[in-house]
Amino acid sequence: QVQLVESGGGLVQAGGSLRLSCTASGRTFRSYAMGWFRQAPGKEREFVAAMSWTGGTTDYADSVKGRFTFSRDNTRNTVYLQMNSLKPEDTAVYYCAAGAETTIRTIPYYWGQGTQVTVSS
Repeated sequence: QVQLVESGGGLVQAGGSLRLSCTASGRTFRSYAMGWFRQAPGKEREFVAAMSWTGGTTDYADSVKGRFTFSRDNTRNTVYLQMNSLKPEDTAVYYCAAGAETTIRTIPYYWGQGTQVTVSS
């Protein structure tokens, strides 16, 4: 069992930056791929980024490539999403997830509770 807790959301102006954190509990954290997803009001939850359990492979949605950076610190059981050049369309609740490397983008095993990111124009 893995429990995920996100933090770092907030209100920022367009063009600004935020860093989200997700801390996991559980001894098996290091064996899971990790992902970030988001859900905007009235829309379905969508994939944002994923990282392999080693941190060697990272994948981003086209909408965030070049602006968002995913990193993980296995010594702290924590992953981060650095979000730069934020746009109003990035406004959403952001969720951290853990799962198998082959299915993290579609069927994560575990979800965090989410953190709100609001980008004002």
